[in-house]
Amino acid sequence: MSRTRRYRRCLNPSLPTVRRLALAAALHVVALTHAGTAEAQPTTVPAGFSVVATFHAEGAQIYQCRSGADGGLAWQFREPVATLLEGGRTVGRHYAGPSWELSDGGTLVGRVAEQLSGAGANAIPWLRLDITERRGGGRLEQATAVLRINTAGGVAEGACSTAGELRSVAYAADYVFLAPQARR
Repeated sequence: MSRTRRYRRCLNPSLPTVRRLALAAALHVVALTHAGTAEAQPTTVPAGFSVVATFHAEGAQIYQCRSGADGGLAWQFREPVATLLEGGRTVGRHYAGPSWELSDGGTLVGRVAEQLSGAGANAIPWLRLDITERRGGGRLEQATAVLRINTAGGVAEGACSTAGELRSVAYAADYVFLAPQARR
């Protein structure tokens, strides 16, 4: 399916407005980076890399109430729990590790390499993650890095009063999986 057709498809009025906008933005970003017109922005595909896949995630960031360095209780990130979507269909899940597991049997585990600018207020940060482990094969087998972009929500706010208490905060993001380009 062409990028133009995918872009039009995400504008389908039967999809919720937020999802249509998120899909349109993600496809626009990928189209710009493929066309080489994006200038040094966090969503720009790094030189020497190409996009393997882009998935939209809907889920929650889980926080736990713990003692901070100052001895007071504060919300501390524990793990993500999200469904990975492509074209409105579930293709996998995202969970602690951080890990991305696709229905084709492939699983990747990553490590945060860099926090990127671009996240809005009350949104978890945009990230670049390096792949540190892979299991199975599947379509992400060649991926070596992941961009987390277009984030919405996911930030724990307010005080916590009971150590061990958990809080789930809804979030959405796009995950762009990257692989080194073959040398010509």
